[in-house]
Amino acid sequence: MSGGLDRGRLDGAAAIEAADPGGMLRQVASSAAQIREARRLAAEAGVERVAEEGRPRAIVVTGMGGSGISGDVLTAACGLGCPVPVVTVRGYRLPGWVGAADLVMAVSCSGSTEETLAVAAEAARRGCRLLFVGGDDSPLSDLAARTRGLFVPVRSVGQPRSTLWGLSVPLLLAARALGLADVPDAVLESTAERLEDVAHRCRPASEPFVNPAKRVALDIAGDVPLVWGSSTLAGTAAYRFVCQLNENAKYPGVYGEMPEANHNQVVAFDGYFAGKGAGGDPADPGDPDDFFRDRADDPEHGLHLVVMRDTDEHPQVRKRREVSVELARARGVAVTEIVAEGEHPLERIATLIAMADYVTVYLAITMGADPTPVSAIQELKARIA
Repeated sequence: MSGGLDRGRLDGAAAIEAADPGGMLRQVASSAAQIREARRLAAEAGVERVAEEGRPRAIVVTGMGGSGISGDVLTAACGLGCPVPVVTVRGYRLPGWVGAADLVMAVSCSGSTEETLAVAAEAARRGCRLLFVGGDDSPLSDLAARTRGLFVPVRSVGQPRSTLWGLSVPLLLAARALGLADVPDAVLESTAERLEDVAHRCRPASEPFVNPAKRVALDIAGDVPLVWGSSTLAGTAAYRFVCQLNENAKYPGVYGEMPEANHNQVVAFDGYFAGKGAGGDPADPGDPDDFFRDRADDPEHGLHLVVMRDTDEHPQVRKRREVSVELARARGVAVTEIVAEGEHPLERIATLIAMADYVTVYLAITMGADPTPVSAIQELKARIA
């Protein structure tokens, strides 16, 4: 597929399938099935045994990339009222305070991520309680066997970033067993059903004017996305959005979370990239929500504010979100808002993440990029090996 922006690439299911030879859309659409399968695999592995020694002092999740985001999902599901800290480590070193009183969850879809293996081995040497989640018959499963750590196998659906729910559900069930997360089986099933609904609405055969993911992809194509979450939960979804922009669409993006983004990133509304998005003219920004507007004269490479909206926001953050949108539009910055669906935190973060996943795959296709390969990552790994 040749590179360059071509909005017509999203017009038909056959063209989309041809532009997605690695089947990234099929991988994204497997999210609901992952929840159900991971629930079964975790139960078969005896994940509830993690609670036999009582509640840990802290939970440390170690993982990288698409595996590491599972720790952020766990933090969001446990919520701000969680009685123990939940920390995600992305790197080679375990924090000095971590010890035998703590539970370390090592997550690697392949089971061979070098940073994760290094931290997991260090946790074992310190006598930490251990839970391993990842590929079967892998260095991680071998380490689990040697250290008598609890191991939950995960079946990859293709790419680690596409196996998010297969990696996250065992952590959620472990936290449930410890009394740290209110995630009953009914919520897991309702979350899976919501993911199926998003998959139906965002299916390749659905036309851009009724497909919400295609519409957002076309709106932000050519712009520089500034992605903000309106809560800690939505902030995790915003971070995931930017990571998926990078890996799926080979596209840059800037992540932020309110209220912090209102203390720094908001000033970019007055900078070089402002006023170049939909509408183009700061004096007449047009209507960025009008799908049928004429985009022929839309200047490319403008700033584009993407707001990941939680339905449970602090009252002051709600005000900040509303005013931020007003400030952006008044300065000619295009704005797109994606709203969480559902009541339970897991439902809300899952629907935000699902929409981001579909948007970034469709953006890849409209920009002429194959969504699946991550050649730069592979080259980097090869050169440092």
